[in-house]
Amino acid sequence: MWADTLLIVFISICTALLGEGLTWLLVYRTEKYQKLKNEVEKQSKKLEKRKEAHGESLDKQHKKKIEREEERLKNNNKDLSFVKMKSMFAIGFAFTALLSMFNSIFDGRVVAKLPFMPISWIQGLSHRNLSGEDYSECSFIFLYILCTMSIRQNIQKMLGFAPSRAASKQGNSLFGPGPGQFK
Repeated sequence: MWADTLLIVFISICTALLGEGLTWLLVYRTEKYQKLKNEVEKQSKKLEKRKEAHGESLDKQHKKKIEREEERLKNNNKDLSFVKMKSMFAIGFAFTALLSMFNSIFDGRVVAKLPFMPISWIQGLSHRNLSGEDYSECSFIFLYILCTMSIRQNIQKMLGFAPSRAASKQGNSLFGPGPGQFK
């Protein structure tokens, strides 16, 4: 079981490196991506400084300026996401083929023992194609997904492809505050 677990972690590292390599080849090195990324960085820092300088005491004119800058930043982030999305489809098809191949290799094998009992709606994924009723036993797909999610983010940070803290702070994520937060 330990050998399978380590093999899956190794596979996750290799596929994350492969994915980042393909993304670099198709996206990160392009002039359009570099231009948009620099623009987002510049706008994020400018907006952050403006918010810190004025604090809570904003008059109508400053609120309007900040809202316009937030809207520009939002549009540039949308363009940046669109540029990235093109390569994500290519990488998605490649990884789907790899995932089905590895899934057939590890089919029905317990690859890890979880130190917890997953919640009921995740048990179908964590115990997929495993016999028995011990839901702390882990299948390939669950361990692979967990490893890939954590490893890929760390590889992006190490290689410098992750979004900067200034851009992340501005609420450009799915759950962050958007424009008009000062109303």
